[in-house]
Parts: sequence; C-alpha cells; structure tokens
Amino acid sequence: MIKAVFMDYTGTMVKEDEPYTRELVGYFASHSDLKDPNEILKVVWTRIKIIEAKSFGDSFLLNDEKIDLILEYCAREHGLKGDFAYIHEVWHKVWVYAPLFEDVKPFFDRTKLPVYVLSNDDMCFLEESMRVKDLHPAGIISAETARACKPNRLIFEKAMEIAGVKPDEAVLIGDSVTSDIEPARLLGITPIYISRKEPAVLDGARVIRTLDELNI
Repeated sequence: MIKAVFMDYTGTMVKEDEPYTRELVGYFASHSDLKDPNEILKVVWTRIKIIEAKSFGDSFLLNDEKIDLILEYCAREHGLKGDFAYIHEVWHKVWVYAPLFEDVKPFFDRTKLPVYVLSNDDMCFLEESMRVKDLHPAGIISAETARACKPNRLIFEKAMEIAGVKPDEAVLIGDSVTSDIEPARLLGITPIYISRKEPAVLDGARVIRTLDELNI
C-alpha cells in the first residue's frame, strides 16, 4: 500500500524556463564569452551536476557555495566578469519564485497521501518557496537535510526515514531519469516519470504528461 508521495521540485513542480533564469542567462551572455543561451545553460548545468556529485558528507556544499564554484569556473574558462553578488541575488529569486506548473496545486489539494518535496536546493529557499506559493507539503527533504544531493541514495533514504515508510510504500514523481527515476527504482521506490514536453517511453517506470493523470 502506498503511504507517501515524494516529489521532485525543479522541473517537476516549478518551471525551469522562467523570468529570473532568463535574466541570469542574459547576464552571462552580456558579461562572458558565452553568447548562445543553450550553451550557457549546458555549461552551468554540467558544472552543477559535477559539483553536486562531490557534495556529500563532510564535503557537502550549500547552494551559494556551489554557485561560487560555478562563477569561478566561468570566470576562468569563459571570461565571466561583472557583479557576482548580483548573480547570487538573482539565483536566490530563481530558487524561491520560479512559478508552479498549473497542475501542481490541484494535485496537492486533491491527493489523500502526504506529499514530501525532494530537492537539491537549500532548506531556507524551499521553505520560502512553499510559503510564497501557499503549498503545504507533509515535509521537505533537501540536500541539506541529507547532506547529499540527488541522485545519491542518501537523500532518498532520508526521505523514507522522515516519512516513516518502506520503499514499497512510496512513489517518486520526477522529471529526471538520472536524478529521480533510476535511484528511486534501484531503492525499490515506485518511480513515476513526468515528461511534460513530449511523450516518452521508459522501462521500469510509469510515464505521465501531467499530474492530472494521477489519482492517488
């Protein structure tokens, strides 16, 4: 019997293509050798994943520490200059004010199960985001909570500990095969892959286009 829902935050609950992200991309384009928006996003996300893979235990880094490393890399490799404090401020707004997908609040309102938010973002930003969006999850499990970033199994194990459930008593809804679906499946958590942009087929996981398809 399913007793809890674990839900990824960025890309599953909130939109990645939003005004503050576009502001950041525009700043990088005007203050570095990187000019193409897609290239900028690729460089930044690649560095984020590299840094997060090393961020656990005694080596765990908070969001702003990760951003410092990204800015140092982009300054060294891509000539990034400008007001780094401003970049941090805009990034804070991304973490808090990225808008919800339209199906998220209705899902929270109708589901009978407790919903726990899972994210690699810091707890302070996630708590403020929930307040701003008037969402009331049963709990928030951040990388900070587990001192490990997805896809590290520690964050999923911490989520099960906080929710008080076994793997076969939880579902995980996420938009990343690598960070959400595969680690959940390996731990025995039922994975649900949300592919909002286009139809998809994924072995070992149910695929949905919208949260409206779920009746749990």
